[in-house]
Amino acid sequence: MRSYNFVALIILKMKFQLDKNLHLPVISGLFLCLAWPPLPLVPFLFVALVPLFLMEKNIAESDKKDKASSVFRHSFLSFFIFNLFTIYWIYNASFFGAVVAVFLGSLLMSLPFVLYHRIKKLVSLKTALTAFVIFWLAYEYLHANWDLNFPWLMLGNGFANYHSWIQWYEYVGTYGGSLWVLVVNVIAFQLIIKIRNAAKQIRGHPYSHLLAPILQIVFIILLPILFSLTIYHQYEEKVNEANIVVVQPNIDPYGEKFGSMSAKDQLERLISLSKKAAKPNTEFFIWPETALTKNVDEDDIRNDSFIQEIKKFLLEYKNGNLITGASTYRSYPENVTTTARKYEDGNGFYDVFNTAIFLENSERIQLYHKSKLVPGVEQMPFPNALKFLGPLAIDLGGSMGSLGKEKKPVVFYAQSGIGVAPIICYESIYGEYVTDYVKQGAQLLFIITNDGWWGNTSGFKQHALYAKLRAIETRRSIARSANTGISSVINQRGDVLFETEWWTQASFAATLNLNDEITFYVKYGDWIPKLASIFAAITILAMLVRRFYIKLYPGK
Repeated sequence: MRSYNFVALIILKMKFQLDKNLHLPVISGLFLCLAWPPLPLVPFLFVALVPLFLMEKNIAESDKKDKASSVFRHSFLSFFIFNLFTIYWIYNASFFGAVVAVFLGSLLMSLPFVLYHRIKKLVSLKTALTAFVIFWLAYEYLHANWDLNFPWLMLGNGFANYHSWIQWYEYVGTYGGSLWVLVVNVIAFQLIIKIRNAAKQIRGHPYSHLLAPILQIVFIILLPILFSLTIYHQYEEKVNEANIVVVQPNIDPYGEKFGSMSAKDQLERLISLSKKAAKPNTEFFIWPETALTKNVDEDDIRNDSFIQEIKKFLLEYKNGNLITGASTYRSYPENVTTTARKYEDGNGFYDVFNTAIFLENSERIQLYHKSKLVPGVEQMPFPNALKFLGPLAIDLGGSMGSLGKEKKPVVFYAQSGIGVAPIICYESIYGEYVTDYVKQGAQLLFIITNDGWWGNTSGFKQHALYAKLRAIETRRSIARSANTGISSVINQRGDVLFETEWWTQASFAATLNLNDEITFYVKYGDWIPKLASIFAAITILAMLVRRFYIKLYPGK
């Protein structure tokens, strides 16, 4: 009973500290939640941050002593609501992982508002708002490129339900969508300030000068949409077909996949489902991540019984190629990597990988090791500093400890010369990373995943929707094979041509068009957040120098 009272006291204290502005961060958090996929209310994104700007304004004009701390607490509450109700599903795989993701995401999202509050004391409001946009884009880029990376909630991802609105992602990528959202929110906030000031006027026509900013907001929202719809309706794929079969075996990752169902039975299900949908001219069979649960020795892979069984199956299809996920390992005489584990008998070391294997009707076998590993699940963050914690990494792939990884993407090439990208699960949310496959010659994108870890939640739906963004950015057709969740095929405009239902065994044939053209985004990558990060670093450095100067020379 005392513990409940203690929690109640903490909540009451926090509520007291948040004071009368409490409703503003709550509204902002709820707007962000309502706008996020799979919910279809994306217009809320364009005003979701406005309540936080109003909150900051109220605090800045108050007589509070520690205003920056108050801005942080209110911002944190807003983003805690957003993170909690959009990525809650992580708890199905790891309660600790969910706690870290929610709190860390909330913390990082709050920092741009604190920096905005600080810099607003030094510059004009418009300049401070511009700095806020830069700070936010820099935060998103940081969170996608450090060891605790989790770019799931980038604002630009929020348009995944409305892909016809964002065809211009082929030029700017997902960060362009984030910039769009930020700019509209900033202008909407400025409009509200003007409306407040106009309402204080007694004579004349106080609202007559508001027409221009209103039209500005409408213009900034509608112009990108109209431009996108024009691209969407005019875009035509060149007919260059590849025949594929996608398999969804629907094996429970908790009860069956690494437990009660034998690896042999799982292989037989995959082959059986493949045969049901296959045609004599099928070129690619796509199986999900870790479809082969038996650990495969890469040093002796051609003699592996499962690999031989798959090769036997492929003999029935003259042009057949198969991509499958597997758990593999590689041995070393010495400890040559930061992720290598020592054999129990002390004779040598080995790495375990989350691997994509490409098989064909020849002796050639192509391998790719997942590179974008899930922090805390597939790798221990900051391995050099925290190597002693490696064995604590969560087991979600048939092995314990941090996995080994590839240094860069690898494209698989069929004997026909077709290049395909083996994108493994989490990697599909990294726009610029996927462009590296295309630069190496990938004409199709194959996403293999296992979304069953998250249960029947919004998690697997969000993951499936984000694939549409990669199709638009690269103008590549996508085939997506999930162990369970949503398996689908997506064309170069981001249209979902076909998708499976949750928790069903399925296999289906489809025809996708190849593409060799390189988009502006593929060529230049995440140029928007990179520029923003440079400006953010310069701005923060200038703020620090100014603060140091004032301490040295307080009278100047």
